[in-house]
Amino acid sequence: MQKGCKTRNRKVQKLTLLSGLLLMLASAQAAQDAAPESGNSSASSVAAGSSLNLDDLRTFTDVFNQVRKNYVEEVDDKELLEAAISGLLSELDPHSAYLPGDDYEDLDNNSRGEYVGVGVDVAAEDGRVVVRKVLVPSPADSAGINPGDVFTSIAGKSVKGRNLQEAIDDLSGPPGSEVEVVVLNNSGESNTRLLQRQLLKIPSLNARLFADGIAYFSLSYFHRDSAVDLQASIESIQAEGKPVHGVILDLRDNPGGVLQSAVDIADGFLDSGNIVSVRGRNASTDMEFAAKPGQWFPDLPVVVLVDRGSASASEVVAGALQDHGRALLMGERTFGKGSVQTVLPLRNGGGIKLTTARYFTPSGKSIQAEGIVPDQVVESYMKSLTVADERPREADLDRHLESIHDDNQEETVETIRPEDDFPLYEALRLLRGANLLSRKSDG
Repeated sequence: MQKGCKTRNRKVQKLTLLSGLLLMLASAQAAQDAAPESGNSSASSVAAGSSLNLDDLRTFTDVFNQVRKNYVEEVDDKELLEAAISGLLSELDPHSAYLPGDDYEDLDNNSRGEYVGVGVDVAAEDGRVVVRKVLVPSPADSAGINPGDVFTSIAGKSVKGRNLQEAIDDLSGPPGSEVEVVVLNNSGESNTRLLQRQLLKIPSLNARLFADGIAYFSLSYFHRDSAVDLQASIESIQAEGKPVHGVILDLRDNPGGVLQSAVDIADGFLDSGNIVSVRGRNASTDMEFAAKPGQWFPDLPVVVLVDRGSASASEVVAGALQDHGRALLMGERTFGKGSVQTVLPLRNGGGIKLTTARYFTPSGKSIQAEGIVPDQVVESYMKSLTVADERPREADLDRHLESIHDDNQEETVETIRPEDDFPLYEALRLLRGANLLSRKSDG
């Protein structure tokens, strides 16, 4: 019954999609018609861009009333209106969205490296919701949930065949609230767990110095303090006084995040030149980011690891370092999310996340729906023995923005086994070889 209600609610959203568009644009037209001498240039410019009139607004009212009176189940008027707004934004592209109050607050938490949840990173595999990572410490960790476990039910609803985002939404909620999950472990045992949601700090940086002087930094996403955290980690390694002969920046499965942090990190590896250009429909969204003098590791070789999960801000860093020849990119072609979202607050305490621009690498390339091709293609060792990675890229998403091109575009050593992490193994092998050649040439 719950599943059926969910399906019907989605039908309501589809039904009110066009109506929401008509309401918003026709209201602007109606405002201009009612006050043609007001001199409100903003309202005039919106209305001037449409050919809608009051008849269109009446159509919206007719549809709204028909749904209220005749839909198989009673639907709250506010829910109908929010469905129309959500539909209006979701039909534009995959990344524009309406953010009710709680979601708007969650987005702000995420930019600070925090979120409310149970501490799991999940993915859809063969129609199942599989745990990929478990945050330590977290409610999920305390309950004994491990990577590889499968959620079969969340909040009393079966997850079989459901959209992954719906499952993620069910795991989220106010701090202190509880959610019941049914978990199938690797041994085939099914257990029910009651998890209390908490405000969690998400560790985004993993750093280590291999014994032969290869510094390794992995960033799982970009929050407001990512560049500061990375610099502190670099300074900590340098304070140890051990020689560093090469650097690996691991951006695999990094979905992006705060653009400014990505710019600051790219700046840390560059002395000068353009990092990224942001260009949109309105000139107010256009921006240019340039590197300032000074580098974290001048004259040291840098390898950036990427894969199809590297998206958005990750691609900004990878594209900048590749275009300037500062790093060798190794791995797989990236996701291809070359669009910029602006979060705009609303008077009801919520907001909208709206795609307002595209970004371009220093050579003028737009990576939207195309991604960045690494200098050296290296796929996962285990993946090459089994099946291809079927995770979607930007180009696979419905209503994704098309790619556009700039007219000026320019064409005791710690053991890492290849079966454990083949791309990292290859990056270490490459940097160790470069270090050996450098020593021979110096001698």
